[in-house]
Amino acid sequence: MADRFNSTDSMRDAVFFDGPASAARYSRFWMLLVLASIIASAGIVGDSTATVIGAMIVAPLMTPILGTMLATVLGDRANLIRSLSLVLGGAAAAVLIGFAVGLPVQTEVLASTNAQVAARVSPRLIDLLAALATGVVGSVALVRRDISDTLPGVAIAISLVPPLTVAGLVLESGSADQFLGAILLFVTNVVAILGTGIVVMSVYGVSRLARHRVPGDTSTPSLLRPVAVLAVMLLVIGVPLTLTSVEVTARSNLEGAVQTVGAEWASSVGWSVTNVSSRGTEVILQVQGSPPVPDTGGLERSLAAAGINPDRVTVDLSPATIVKLSRTP
Repeated sequence: MADRFNSTDSMRDAVFFDGPASAARYSRFWMLLVLASIIASAGIVGDSTATVIGAMIVAPLMTPILGTMLATVLGDRANLIRSLSLVLGGAAAAVLIGFAVGLPVQTEVLASTNAQVAARVSPRLIDLLAALATGVVGSVALVRRDISDTLPGVAIAISLVPPLTVAGLVLESGSADQFLGAILLFVTNVVAILGTGIVVMSVYGVSRLARHRVPGDTSTPSLLRPVAVLAVMLLVIGVPLTLTSVEVTARSNLEGAVQTVGAEWASSVGWSVTNVSSRGTEVILQVQGSPPVPDTGGLERSLAAAGINPDRVTVDLSPATIVKLSRTP
């Protein structure tokens, strides 16, 4: 049974940047981080999900995050500072690379024009739930060698480098709000890994195994402190995530209501709704049809009757010549 578990020495070798091989580990970390950031930035600009997934696999940030967690459990101050510095330095480097990649891009890389960005600038509570589960898997994989092969899957499931490069790209495009949203997603994932990791390590008694024990000591590790740490972390990160969740839900409901009212009005004038999107507090209703351009007075009255402030809705009318082809006898 014990063969399934890694020793504390094995875990230290897996995530700490110390010892005789530290120089090689540092060079590998920074090389992979730079490459992963470039790949992620290119994938986001090109709106390519496959490329972004490739960057997740290459990204090495999971290692110092797990190192921060293990050092916290073991009380290893030197490795805690070392690992935490790598997390912060790596995060800053990824943001800068994203910013640099965005400089030559002619079009703005924002949520309104890019699905990869839109998926990473409005984190919600459901993202925290997924991050917590992923953090548990990553921590257990560090402890148990029989499931350590799942770490590549964890790298894909947890979003670390992509939101950082998104933060750089949207900052270069001039959106401070989306920059903060992407950073919030990254922080959420890091907090989830650290918090759940501390609890998992305590469950497996890693800190107890690391210290010298008196013969006959069969005491079990106390979970009070790690659970308290996790609770504080969840509280700190849960507040902004709750606010974002409420905002996203409200925006989605508003877009749906505008879509319904707009479709009824457009149908009555012989036009059709092609898209509904948001820009800040404004909802953009895109409508297309044959000339002449219809009067929007009826739409304003319908919106007001539905409890929607017409001042928050902008109608994009696109006259188009529509020709229906018919088969000639």
